[in-house]
Amino acid sequence: MKTFTIIIANYIIKGFILLVHICCAVDSHYFLEKIKEEYPDEKLVGYFYDPNIHPHSEYRLRYLDVEYSCKKLGIPLIEGPYNLEEWLKKVKGMEHLPEKGDRCTVCYDDRLDNSVQKAIELGHDKFTTTLLISPKKSQEKLDIIGNNLFKKTGVEFIFRDYKSGNGAEIQGLRVKENSLYRQNYCGCLFGLTAQREHQKKIMDEMFNPISKQILPESIEQRLELYKKRNTLEDEKKEYKLIKQRFLNYRLLGGKVVVNKEVIPSYIFAYSTINKNQTSSKIEYEKDGINYLSKDEVKIISLNTFNKLAKTNYKNTKELIFKSINFEEEMILRNNILKNPFDLSALIVIDEIIDSKYEIFINSVTYEDVKEEIV
Repeated sequence: MKTFTIIIANYIIKGFILLVHICCAVDSHYFLEKIKEEYPDEKLVGYFYDPNIHPHSEYRLRYLDVEYSCKKLGIPLIEGPYNLEEWLKKVKGMEHLPEKGDRCTVCYDDRLDNSVQKAIELGHDKFTTTLLISPKKSQEKLDIIGNNLFKKTGVEFIFRDYKSGNGAEIQGLRVKENSLYRQNYCGCLFGLTAQREHQKKIMDEMFNPISKQILPESIEQRLELYKKRNTLEDEKKEYKLIKQRFLNYRLLGGKVVVNKEVIPSYIFAYSTINKNQTSSKIEYEKDGINYLSKDEVKIISLNTFNKLAKTNYKNTKELIFKSINFEEEMILRNNILKNPFDLSALIVIDEIIDSKYEIFINSVTYEDVKEEIV
C-alpha cells in the first residue's frame, strides 16, 4: 500500500488515510475517539456531508459544532456540498415514510456514495460513517450499502459498532463534557414534520420573521449561543451550558384594519387576543398609550415608539422589516405595560386614527426549554 502527502484545511497529512463521514458532533465525537484508538496508524479526515439537513441555519449550526469537535480532537475536516434540492428530488414520493424506512435508505445511499467518491478523489483507501453510532439509524442497512460500495470501488468500508454495551452512555457523557449541541430532530424536513406532529408541538424551527429578529429558542439563537461557546473555549474561560424553562411565543400572522383598509402595524411579541380577533375604538389615552375598549389591546403611534425606544424610524413599515432586537423589545414592552407577565396585544401604527380598529392576531404561547451560558 503506498503512502502519500496531502494538505487539507491547513493540515499536512502523511501516511494512510481513513475518511470518516460525519453527520453531527453528538454522534461523531465519541465515534472519532474510538476509531482513533483502534486505528492509531491511520490519519483520520472528517467529511461533513449532510444535504438533507433543513433549514440551512440548522445545517450551519451542526457544521459549526462538528468543526469545534474535530478541532478538539485534532482531526482535519472537509465540508461537502449542500445540495438540498438534489436530495429532495431523490426522496420525492417518500415524504410521509417513517424514520428508518425507505427515505432514510436513500439518504444513507446518497451520503455514503458521496463519501466514497470523496475518498477516491483524495486517494484514500478506507472510509466509514458516524451514522453507525446514531440511535435513529440502521446499522444493518449502512453495513450493506458500505460493503456494496467497497465491491464497486475498492475503497474498504470500516464497520464498527460503538453504540452497543455502554457505548450510548459514554457517548452521552462526551456530549456533556464537551458542551456539544444536542439537536432535537434527525435533520430532514420530513422527519421534523412527523416528529412535531406526534409531539403536538409547533414546528418553530421553520419560523424566521421578516424583521430578522433572533427569537428565543430559534435555530439562529442557538447558533449565536454556540459561537459564544467557541469564543469562550478559545479564550480558555470557564462557562457552563444550562437549561431554562420559559414561556415561548410565535406570531403566526396579524393585521390591523381601519375603514376597511389594512394599515401598516408592528405587533409586539407576546401579544395575544381572545379568539384571534377583536374590533373596537380607543376608549382612553395616557402618556401616548391608547387603550381600546375591548380585549385589553393597547396601541401606540410610531412617534411614541421612537421616543420610548430612542429610535428614529421613518414609518412603521421600516420598523416591520428592521425592528429592534428581541431583548430590547421585551424591555420596552415591560416599560410600557408595567407587567412582565402581561399577554395583552401591544401594537405600533404610524398615527393614531379616530375610528374603529379591527385587529387580527394569530399567535401561540407555549412552554419551552432553552440553553443559556453562565
